[in-house]
Amino acid sequence: MERALSQLKAVGPKRMEALQAAGIDTVRQLLCRLPVDYRDMSRVTPLAQLRPGQAAAVWVRLLGRVQAGYFRGLHITRCRLEDESGQMAAVWYNQPWVKKKLEGGGPFLLYGRMESGTGGTRLVCPAFEEERGILPVYAPVKGIPQKTYRSLVAQALPCLEGEPDPLPQGLRRRRGLMDWAQALRAAHAPQDRQELEAARRRLAFEELLLFQAALWLCRGSAREGIRIDSAPERAEAFWRLMPFPPTGAQRRVLEEIRRDMAAAAPMARLVQGDVGCGKTAVALGALTLCVQGGCQGALMAPTEVLARQHFESAQSLLAPMGIRVGLLLGSLSQREKRLAHEAVARGDWQVVIGTHALISQGVEYARLGLVVTDEQHRFGVRQRTALSQKGQAPNVLVMSATPIPRTLSLILYGDLDISVIDEMPPGRWPVRTRVVPEDKREGLYRFIAEQAAQGHQTYVVCPLVEESEAVEASSAEAVYERLRQGPLAGLRLGLAHGRMKSGELSAVLEDFSRGNIDVLVATTVVEVGVNVPNATVMVIESAERFGLAQLHQLRGRVGRGADQAWCFLMAQPNQRLQLLCQTNDGFVIAQKDMELRGAGEILGTRQSGLTMQGMGADARLLKEAHDEVRSLLKDAHDPEAAQVLALARRTFRNQLGQIAMN
Repeated sequence: MERALSQLKAVGPKRMEALQAAGIDTVRQLLCRLPVDYRDMSRVTPLAQLRPGQAAAVWVRLLGRVQAGYFRGLHITRCRLEDESGQMAAVWYNQPWVKKKLEGGGPFLLYGRMESGTGGTRLVCPAFEEERGILPVYAPVKGIPQKTYRSLVAQALPCLEGEPDPLPQGLRRRRGLMDWAQALRAAHAPQDRQELEAARRRLAFEELLLFQAALWLCRGSAREGIRIDSAPERAEAFWRLMPFPPTGAQRRVLEEIRRDMAAAAPMARLVQGDVGCGKTAVALGALTLCVQGGCQGALMAPTEVLARQHFESAQSLLAPMGIRVGLLLGSLSQREKRLAHEAVARGDWQVVIGTHALISQGVEYARLGLVVTDEQHRFGVRQRTALSQKGQAPNVLVMSATPIPRTLSLILYGDLDISVIDEMPPGRWPVRTRVVPEDKREGLYRFIAEQAAQGHQTYVVCPLVEESEAVEASSAEAVYERLRQGPLAGLRLGLAHGRMKSGELSAVLEDFSRGNIDVLVATTVVEVGVNVPNATVMVIESAERFGLAQLHQLRGRVGRGADQAWCFLMAQPNQRLQLLCQTNDGFVIAQKDMELRGAGEILGTRQSGLTMQGMGADARLLKEAHDEVRSLLKDAHDPEAAQVLALARRTFRNQLGQIAMN
């Protein structure tokens, strides 16, 4: 399993370089990088039976000539295909090799999605396949086609022979789990759906079990913290100074935080609530109580744009109370950083707001009493631990705008007490949501142009950065070029995605925030960290590829101003997407999301980076893992418990930080 990949056939220097760039150096790393999806090639669907939005395998012949060429910056290949039941158009974007492949003869076994638009029905970017059965689909590795990647995995699978199982045998028997090597083999090369589900269950259970064990290790490290005493009247005084009356939920949660900070043990509390429920005001209230108690507070945000917005809010609300607020970012000049570090160390800045720069080397705090991290799911436990290590066990408050069903969050965040802001401020316009099929696209572009003429802005969110043969979905780069040169040519367009340099991305988001861009085409980098009250339209391409909770989170980027806001889901209507049109309650949506997709998918991140890539977990499995850990750890010295804890330490050593692992 530790063999170098260079020992596999067809892995030369170039392919080795591409694999290493994706973080794959050994056979173990190759096999632990699980498929993100599967294609069922065991059943061929006649063209006449395909329905809009359906992905399926088809067995077809070329009908007539192949057309290929560039149009508005895109290379497009078009043709017509036929089988015994009928015929259909097909199109490929930025895949010029397809023309030669089609003209080389047939018939062809293709796997693709049928879409319906103004030009009729068509297969969009179908993949050429040769094998039957259930085929794995892997996250793209630049320079290595899916077929080649699958052959490398097939070569590596025999290395699993004789590999020991990391979980205790007794535990596996109790829970009816497949052996590790068997599960990994079945995840990459399943014989049937039943075997694949058994493999998914085993791999998901292991990750959830280890995550629960790691949280137990975190809890075990709790020690006496900094007590911040404050009377209930101080919280009420804070609310009276706000420009708006608080909701009952905001009052309740700040009171829970006030009591926590006054206790001997350090606070560890998660505040979750829907987009726009007023979490930031609660966090500023907690920071105010911290400063009034003689301590320093820090608030860490995931992006510089969001950090600046928090700083501006804090300045306007806290400065009139005499509280000195400072901003610490990675993009500051060396001189600005030196002055900022001095201000933090001396305590001149009573509240420090910033990005991960807050935990960088050389940052020392005067008397850090409260640490607030915004958008908990973007940081993870390691960064939270690193920030709390800057002080003597300060109180920790984490905020998340990703609603999670309460029973699920109690299990997931086992090291945190949980507060829920379940009430929205009065006077907010709910975002109107509509599912828009392809044949209504031109009307949507006219609406966007009308909104721009009124001075409003639009997001267009895509699931990919660039076109991929592995995934049938719209890419940000292709959509940006098409809109810039086509239906929105008269507007100011911007492009934002995660592969851009940090400074370049921040500049684009800042331009959009300032109103210098009418339409921002982006990936999910805008899911957090952008607050633009002037943005009234959110368009989500290939909406069927997103989970409901993430669609709701993206929808929350609009509707922050005084005008009516709209969210348009580009997809064929279905029951799942219609739910978003019926409710704006994030907790209702999260509950439904969990029922439809499984609890593991809702989290949005893969905790260990090794397993569960594409392995969703349902709530029952999560509860099983939770109960197993509680049962095991009644005696941490039991051989089975010791084995699980040791494995959790190895798996999560980077995420949890040294303090939790000692």
